Amino acid sequence: MRIISGIHKGKRLTAPKNLPVRPTTDMAKEALFNILNNRYYFDEISVLDLFSGTGNILYEFASRGTKELYAVDNHSGCIQFINKTAKDLEMPITAIKSDVFGYLEKSNLKTDVLFADPPYDLPTEEFEKIVTLVFANEMLLEGGLLVLEHASHTDLSHLPRFSEKRKYGSSSFSFFEMEDNVN
Repeated sequence: MRIISGIHKGKRLTAPKNLPVRPTTDMAKEALFNILNNRYYFDEISVLDLFSGTGNILYEFASRGTKELYAVDNHSGCIQFINKTAKDLEMPITAIKSDVFGYLEKSNLKTDVLFADPPYDLPTEEFEKIVTLVFANEMLLEGGLLVLEHASHTDLSHLPRFSEKRKYGSSSFSFFEMEDNVN
């Protein structure tokens, strides 16, 4: 995996082979950050990444100047890799080892962007549960955005606060907004 923009542009990172991850592709990541770049100043926002895996998305935010970054994953190896990479690259990432659903039920953290990339084979009800918990627990700041990465065949457009879906090959991003004028 590589960082595609910012102060660490072009930096290649190699995660251990034994991690249970599927990093977001460079094409999808670049498209996502083009969307976010039109909406936010990266140095003025906070980001929570659920099912962080290698931390791929957070490294991109950090490289672009985001100073408040949180990673949640239940795999010890993933958390260790994120901590080591964040330390080596001097990135302000707080890594939290936790079951994501348990974290969503208990956390009082509020961020501008909440990114979630659960396993694609998760039942649709579990994707729905992520959206429900984020909004029920008011985890987004005003103007906040939930971005959920999933397989392109998964349809979440029926959920409250859904605003759009963008497809990139076999992956898609569904966007959910804090504003009341969405669905």
